[in-house]
Amino acid sequence: MPRRPDIQPPDPGLLILASLSSGPKHGYAITRDVRMFAGVALGPGTLYGAIARLEDRGLIEAVDSPDRRRPYRLTGAGRRSLERQLSVLERVTSTVVGRLASA
Repeated sequence: MPRRPDIQPPDPGLLILASLSSGPKHGYAITRDVRMFAGVALGPGTLYGAIARLEDRGLIEAVDSPDRRRPYRLTGAGRRSLERQLSVLERVTSTVVGRLASA
């Protein structure tokens, strides 16, 4: 029997931006949220590596917290980046759904 190719999960950065679109969250809350809405389990290395890259790009920022958890939130640039990425995904999805329907 031929082996099915694995389907790659969405970009971790996109998943984190999507999670933070509902408000600030710390790492564990982001992980739980992503698992709930995308069915993707982000490991700590993937999560915090992506968080570091998003921070470096100015798309998210850490928020002061009274406890040891470090919440993050979207910046204005992060919101615009998420909106652009979603627009591209919507165009791709719409195109593919139309093509599949006519095939």
